[in-house]
Amino acid sequence: MTYNIVHRTIYEYTAPVTVSHHVARLEPRATTTQTQENFSLKIFPEPTLRKARTDYFGNQLCLFSVQKVHRHLEIITQSRVSVSGKNPPPSENSTTWENAATLFRDPVSPEVVEPYQFIFDSPQVRASTDLAAYARESFTPDTPLLDGAKNLTARIFKDFKYDPKATTVATPLEEVLEKRRGVCQDFAHLGIAFLRSLGLPARYVSGYLRTHAPEGKPRLVGADASHAWFSIFCPGTGWVDFDPTNNVQPGEEHITVAYGRDFGDVSPVAGILTGGGRHVVKVSVDVEAV
Repeated sequence: MTYNIVHRTIYEYTAPVTVSHHVARLEPRATTTQTQENFSLKIFPEPTLRKARTDYFGNQLCLFSVQKVHRHLEIITQSRVSVSGKNPPPSENSTTWENAATLFRDPVSPEVVEPYQFIFDSPQVRASTDLAAYARESFTPDTPLLDGAKNLTARIFKDFKYDPKATTVATPLEEVLEKRRGVCQDFAHLGIAFLRSLGLPARYVSGYLRTHAPEGKPRLVGADASHAWFSIFCPGTGWVDFDPTNNVQPGEEHITVAYGRDFGDVSPVAGILTGGGRHVVKVSVDVEAV
């Protein structure tokens, strides 16, 4: 499946901004099942300084600085991405979760050094005994690793309600657990926290999800959304994605942009500025199959 994606982010400030510095992570990744055919990023007002680089996790960054007074910042990306069929590996054939966890206890072999970094606490995800207790209901003794991850995904979907008004990007995981409500970012963090609490490596994935109009109604331009899910490392297979917001394993309608330890590593746009007062952010995403 090939998609044209337009992602527009607009900042409106109540007071003039004299200078701002930003980093954007908006360029879709190249993966074994995803090919980026073209990508453009436009910024208004035109930045004084702009450069591109790759971060530690291999995500593509655009760093820019606007050094003229402004009360409006607009960032527009256009991407063309092809996603091939993703056939989830047979979950029952995966190693047991206990065998997988054993690989990530010191000392670790060179073959698992890369995923090893994803078992530790990160700024927005901290392991705990309570989280481990919840996860063990899915990971009973000798459960195949991917079977456990599939069951955990279904339980998050069942036990936590999607509610865009319940949390913000700054809501701590403990509050999400208490409210049992949140959005895709929160549910991805939950999955990661549950897995890391068992000593299993898990990472945060940001991207897009193609949505469909209700039957009989026209598709609305800009109605698609940025999305998030998690991946678990399965020995012998590699990273395997799970989407707890929709209780699915990502396929052709999930487009990967970036991954890291948690949302802080993959925030689409972040920055610092002088002035600006309060601000309003408007985001629209259009994912069109071609």
